Amino acid sequence: MLDQTTIADTLGRHYDLAPSLEAAERLGDLYASMSRVVTPADWAIHAPYVEAINRLKRERNAVVLAHNYMTPQIYHGIADVVGDSLQLAIEATKVKADVIVQCGVHFMAETSKILSPEKTVLIPDMDAGCSLAESITPEGIAEMRRRYPGAPVVTYVNTSAEVKAASDICCTSSNAAQIVAALDAETVIMTPDKYLAQNVAKQVPQKNIVWYDGSCIVHERFTAAELRDFRSWQPDTRIIAHPECPPDVVAEADFSGSTAGIIDYVNREQPGKAMLVTECSMASNISDALPGVEFVGPCNMCPYMKMITLEKVLWSLHSMEGAVEVDPTIAEGARLAVQRMIDLSQRSAA
Repeated sequence: MLDQTTIADTLGRHYDLAPSLEAAERLGDLYASMSRVVTPADWAIHAPYVEAINRLKRERNAVVLAHNYMTPQIYHGIADVVGDSLQLAIEATKVKADVIVQCGVHFMAETSKILSPEKTVLIPDMDAGCSLAESITPEGIAEMRRRYPGAPVVTYVNTSAEVKAASDICCTSSNAAQIVAALDAETVIMTPDKYLAQNVAKQVPQKNIVWYDGSCIVHERFTAAELRDFRSWQPDTRIIAHPECPPDVVAEADFSGSTAGIIDYVNREQPGKAMLVTECSMASNISDALPGVEFVGPCNMCPYMKMITLEKVLWSLHSMEGAVEVDPTIAEGARLAVQRMIDLSQRSAA
């Protein structure tokens, strides 16, 4: 990939990307979904990129899949499908477009390619990795199998294709307890997120859950003391935590769920004040749709998610660079683990 200066210069020769009040006004309907968190001046900067990307999407027959941790200008401005890891994995199998642009991190793009091998899957920055995914290798899976012979391996989708292929079934934070409970085994290995595993163990006490020693750099930084202090300061605040947080943090929360679960909870409950104990963009992306909710308190930013920008998305569609490829042999094993997860989730929802 070219350096950012060269990319900016090249894009500037093909598209009118200067800040534009006119473009901002033309895209006023999109801006209405983020006006609470994006200033008019910033929208005048973003709008020309949004226009160019949406035009290129039509020309390339492309769709943008965006995770809930994307910035509002991506989430509301250019995304065709938004959601958590499970929602995006399922939608990747349904889209009819020739090109998928994955606005998320690398393992998400790999998952889309695994499930839709005939499609071109682009990620706007190849370096958008994941600390959790990088904490586990196939060798780590093999070691867990040696320690617990015969136990099935449930692997979080926040992992590489190689790790998925070495596993029996995948899970997401929204369906992990459901997956584990459905397995015909007394002992279940969960990798790589130790905190998700510990939180699932409380939900599924009939299973002996053992785990790998991995964690997310965003969620592991929250502390129970921090939440207690905040609650004593603002006792009317509803605290909502992601299950990648440590168990004592989850215990302090009023609700714990995946990013999709968090959105559903806030929409359903409509609390006067809410603290989302997860990545910062979550609150930003849903605040305009919930004008009666005041989002307060600390959040932690994911440096990998924030590597995806409008400029990089535009460049990926312009140049068609950043195509994600997965070795067919590895993809076959990974697809089986992911498809088992999807099938089980859909059967349970039926």
